[in-house]
Amino acid sequence: MIVEVSLVLVGFICLIFGANWMVTGASALAKKLKISDLAIGLTIVAFGTSAPELVVNSIASTQGYSDIILGNVIGSNNFNLFLILGISGMILPITVQSSTAWKEIPISLLIVFLLLILGNDFFTPETNIISRIDGFIFLGFFIFFIYYVFKQMKKEENQEIISEKQASNFKIWSMILVGLAGLIIGGQLVVENNILIATRFGVSEKVIGLTIIAGGTSLPELVTSIVAAFRKNSDIAIGNVIGSNIFNILFILSISSFINPIHFDPKFNTDIWILAGGTIFLLLAMFTGKRKKLDRWEAGILFFFYLIYISFLVWKEIH
Repeated sequence: MIVEVSLVLVGFICLIFGANWMVTGASALAKKLKISDLAIGLTIVAFGTSAPELVVNSIASTQGYSDIILGNVIGSNNFNLFLILGISGMILPITVQSSTAWKEIPISLLIVFLLLILGNDFFTPETNIISRIDGFIFLGFFIFFIYYVFKQMKKEENQEIISEKQASNFKIWSMILVGLAGLIIGGQLVVENNILIATRFGVSEKVIGLTIIAGGTSLPELVTSIVAAFRKNSDIAIGNVIGSNIFNILFILSISSFINPIHFDPKFNTDIWILAGGTIFLLLAMFTGKRKKLDRWEAGILFFFYLIYISFLVWKEIH
């Protein structure tokens, strides 16, 4: 038991440092290729903070752990929305741009409903599988979203590349490859040992995925958003959360379904509806109180609701 818990902690450390090294290396490579900081933040950093979820789910998919896959994605999105935005917003009220209030948040809400539709197979209700065809649908929406992001970037004027001493190609690629290795090793340790712990205590894969794995793989997003909040950078704080939530459903679930079709347990519907409700609350928060701002009291509601939600999950599992 002590060995499994220790290996899970080692796995999370590998995931966090692996993601950090990969993002740092990729960002240095992007600067060398004269890509703006805005482009780096919207693409490479967003990918890097969600890389632990991608690795964990890819490994879980090869082993057929559908509940771990769904629990990790849905749990990470709820963790991002309720806990990370809640903590960040209580540190500093989050002011968002008009495009975030009118476009990115509604897009993330539509994607949640897309997951509900494809997961429950409303058109073929006897299957309840996220198939490879569903994966292609997710991937298609993801490509469209990336196109939208780059189209938005073209509207940005006078983007300047920050001049700084550039790292050598050897250092850049070493960080990328070592980071990738850390992600793969960490993902393997987290999945395998959490399954062993769950089996020993009779805890379901669903709850393990929604809580421990989801929280662990979301640590990069947590650190990024909290640091952004202390630095009074609202765009990074909320953009990191919304971007990661979109990335998790559209890209990570599509890749997972390509490896193996994902069996969808209808019990996840409650957690998806909670995610939808939280996203609607965030959208409404943009137009109440101080416009286009997540005030501290609204962030507090997100935070305390998450504590109640997790407590209920654990209580339900025990009883």
